[in-house]
Amino acid sequence: MKQEIKTKSAIFPMPVLLIATFNEDDTVNVMNAAWGTMLDHDIFALNLDESHKTVENIKKRKGLVVHLADAKHVTEADYFGMASGNQVTDKLSKTGMTYTKSKLVDAPIINELPVAVECEFIEFQDDETGIGLIAKVLRTSIEETCLKDGKADIDAMQIIAFDPFTHGYYQVGNRVGDAFKDGLKLK
Repeated sequence: MKQEIKTKSAIFPMPVLLIATFNEDDTVNVMNAAWGTMLDHDIFALNLDESHKTVENIKKRKGLVVHLADAKHVTEADYFGMASGNQVTDKLSKTGMTYTKSKLVDAPIINELPVAVECEFIEFQDDETGIGLIAKVLRTSIEETCLKDGKADIDAMQIIAFDPFTHGYYQVGNRVGDAFKDGLKLK
C-alpha cells in the first residue's frame, strides 16, 4: 500500500548538471542545477531565474557548457551549488579543477568532468509559463574512457543524480533492461 508524503516540487532522480560560464573578468563560474532537460535532440532547457550569476553570464556571452556531474567530483559539484556566483567570483579555482575554452561558444569546458554539452544561448523565457533558459546544443563530448564501442558507458561515467527528498547524491548505473525491446515481450 502506498503512503502519502509531502509533495515537493521535484521528482527523483534529478540530474546534477554543472553549468559553466565565463564571468565578465574571464574567471569561471560553475553552477549546480538540477532543473534541466532536453526539449528536443538539440535543445536544452534549464529552469533558472535571472537572480543567478550564471544566467547573467549566459545572456552576456551567449554560451554555456552543461556538464554531467560524476561521483569522483561530488564534493566539487555540491560546492558549486552552495556557493553563489554573485558572491564568489572564481568558484572553479577554489576546487582545483581546470578548464579549456570551448572552440564553439564563449564558455569553459571543465576538463575533469566526463561529459560536456556545448550550447549556444537561444532565449530566456520569463513569463509565468516560461521554462527559463533555452539553448541549442552544438556539440556533446564524452571522455574516451567513458565510451564502449563508441557509445556512452553509463557505469564508466559514474554520473550522479540528486534526491530532493533526502538531499542525497546517488550514482547512476546498473542497467536493468533494454528500452524499446523489453516491452516487446508483452506485444
